[in-house]
Parts: sequence; structure tokens; C-alpha cells
Amino acid sequence: MIRLLLADDHALVRQGFRMILSAQPDMQIVGEAGNGREAVELAEKLQPDVVVMDVAMPELNGIEATRRLVSSSPRTRVLALSMHKDSVYVCAGDPARRRPGLLA
Repeated sequence: MIRLLLADDHALVRQGFRMILSAQPDMQIVGEAGNGREAVELAEKLQPDVVVMDVAMPELNGIEATRRLVSSSPRTRVLALSMHKDSVYVCAGDPARRRPGLLA
């Protein structure tokens, strides 16, 4: 079973991901976060296998949240999602992407 944490500041986006991913027999949604700070806290507490992380969130953006997760929850992988086409978001996340198994 793959344990997932959904992190996005839009409840409707989280709801959509929850509907799609929870329909998979080998996936379980273990939590949801509405901002980057909450995502880090929940990941440390729940130890999901994967965090589906929005890049642009309030309080702590997804890039910084990913950096903290890489440090505090070494087994958790992050799938970073963004609607931004600007390469600054990809480049800013680059140090975190060097970790094997991290998708950003």
C-alpha cells in the first residue's frame, strides 16, 4: 500500500486528487495539508511514502517545504506539481531534486 499526503492550498484540487488516487487499490490517502508548513508537520507525523506537493502555497512554499521534508523525513518522496511555466520554479527546486526517487 502506498501512503500519500496531499499538499495544496486549494481544497478543490485536493478533493480531485483524493477522488482519483483513493480509487487505486494500492494507494491510501493518509492526510491533507493546505499549506507548506502543515505539509511538513503532517509528513513528519504521518510518515507517508509520497507527498503530492503544490509548489506555490502560503506560509511555506512547496519548494522550501520539500527541502525540509528531504531533511526531516528521508524515506518520504515528493511529487512536486506546478501550474507555472517559469523555469525559476524548476531551478529553485533543483537541489531537492538531486535525491534519488524525488520527482519535482
